[in-house]
Amino acid sequence: MKEFNEKSLQVLTAEIRLETLKIIRSRGFGHVGGSMDLAELMAVLYGCVMNYDPKNPRWEDRDWLVLSKGHAGPVAYATYGLMGFYPLEEAYTLNQPGTKFPSHTDRKLTPGVDLTTGSLGQGVSTATGAAVGNRLDGRDNHVFCVIGDGEADEGQVWEGLHFAYAHKLDNIIYFFDNNGYQLDGTTAAILDHGSLTRKAEGFGLYTQEVDGHDLKAIYDAIRNAYAKKGVPSCIVLNTCKGKGATFAEPKHDHSSQPNEAQWAEAIAAAEQALEEIKNS
Repeated sequence: MKEFNEKSLQVLTAEIRLETLKIIRSRGFGHVGGSMDLAELMAVLYGCVMNYDPKNPRWEDRDWLVLSKGHAGPVAYATYGLMGFYPLEEAYTLNQPGTKFPSHTDRKLTPGVDLTTGSLGQGVSTATGAAVGNRLDGRDNHVFCVIGDGEADEGQVWEGLHFAYAHKLDNIIYFFDNNGYQLDGTTAAILDHGSLTRKAEGFGLYTQEVDGHDLKAIYDAIRNAYAKKGVPSCIVLNTCKGKGATFAEPKHDHSSQPNEAQWAEAIAAAEQALEEIKNS
């Protein structure tokens, strides 16, 4: 892990939010809510935690990121473009014919994507398998797996955590994006999990709960997880769905179809937020 630099990570977070909006705007609609609320996590991971090489995305000793909630692809595409995996403008073809940037992440299409995801729950299994494979190959890299709180309705999620605990996979960190909303409403109304933190602890994982928009809290939690040996880790991120999107954040939209005026307002607000951080 690199040294924590809050100002640079604040700028990167704002850049990720702005570019995520631009990418989804290129299609006119899409999964704004669950993409925008991951900007801080992506900034910390790619700004000062993960080992990766944009010129060699399949570098065998890289750290892996698996968005099990694969519909959050736009925030990944924005991050990878900003990190130099490809010219960022290429991602403005989101979900269009012939694109390398589908609505759900696909490892065969997009440089930087480590595993194809989108069928909820399955990314947890494949990420856990990647952690096993890396350990068998003698690598000391890490796998980071992002899970939606609505996705946690799937039993496969908890089977994956159980497997990771049983096999003492201390090279994987699971993140729950705990924003309280899923496609059809609140997670509490659809299938109440109670406390995701207590549930993960019940499966034996070293579990921490932090503000998912607090860069230092995320960084410190990852550092704590790195230090915990012999057990997999889980970090529950309390987030605001749609964070930073003027049309999505108030309603916690899962998927958005704003009109052109709403898009213009959101882009302008994100640009202003970025400038204010740069000048602060």
